[in-house]
Amino acid sequence: MAREHQATLHDVARTAGVSQATASRVLNGSIRNVRQENVDRVLAAAAELNYAPHLSAQAIARGSTNTVALVVSGVDDPYFASIAGGVTQAAEAAGLIVTMAVADRSPERELQIVRTLRGMRPRAIILTGSRIDGTDTRHALVEELDAYREAGGSVVLISQHDLPFRTVSIDNYGGARQLARALVGLGYRRFAMVRAGAGLRTSRDRCKGFVEGLSEFGIDIDERFVVEAEFSRRGGCAAARELVQRGLDGTELVFAVNDVMAIGVMTAFRDAGLVPGQDVAVAGFDDIGPAVDVDPALTSVTVPLRQVGVRAMQLALSDDDASRIVPVSTNVVLRGSTPGR
Repeated sequence: MAREHQATLHDVARTAGVSQATASRVLNGSIRNVRQENVDRVLAAAAELNYAPHLSAQAIARGSTNTVALVVSGVDDPYFASIAGGVTQAAEAAGLIVTMAVADRSPERELQIVRTLRGMRPRAIILTGSRIDGTDTRHALVEELDAYREAGGSVVLISQHDLPFRTVSIDNYGGARQLARALVGLGYRRFAMVRAGAGLRTSRDRCKGFVEGLSEFGIDIDERFVVEAEFSRRGGCAAARELVQRGLDGTELVFAVNDVMAIGVMTAFRDAGLVPGQDVAVAGFDDIGPAVDVDPALTSVTVPLRQVGVRAMQLALSDDDASRIVPVSTNVVLRGSTPGR
């Protein structure tokens, strides 16, 4: 005889037309911030489906009121530090404590962290960092996060919208395309590019946007002057040295796909006897704090990183059943590292 299907929290949420987070709060008695109409719908759906909550799910929901877990790709990158500041600001306003784990841009490490966090029962898990193609951990990660969400937790990503969870998505492609247009407007015609590995989506989206922005003006980048390097300041230094060895003469501007790489590029150029902003122009992306501290100040694409963190935390705590994707726009800021030609 076929085994009767046991209703899950997902089934209740779908029947009631609310998010799983909302359904979980109602079924576990945390209804202070839930609209009464949604409370009624969830209770009606649970009765209709004869839903019986798992004891483990109730334990997680009841034990997850004070902590939020933030998983970042790196701890020494101002990009993640700024986002963490925003998450912490919003968490403190809600009376919550943030714990942070570092995945070190390793999908395997990220999966291991999520598995561990499930046992720690935080109220929410926020994952920040570029999705990486070509890994075999995606399915397992989705399963772990689904199980955590099924048990009443909230999941938010700050990344590309690749996984089936709420995501704060930064317009990497559009920002890079705007930057290319702005630099051509300043008179630049010859370019080099410093990028991360092709599997890193943030780098790939920014490269694509920049290249397609240049193509609007009939400008291509010579493949000799496209260098792949580690997504870090050290990587930027190594890429700049490689560009010098390849004969950078005649290239007016180097675009690095993030600011820490761009700052590394500027450092290595100085070591090679080239003056950034005079002999060669440099631009980056993210507009981290140090971008205005270097000399000359770095042209970049502004991402409101602290606000991104605040928005992710608010989304994690929200009962709003609106779209999963929260887009974040970017803006070009021109500084001394790219003087007009």
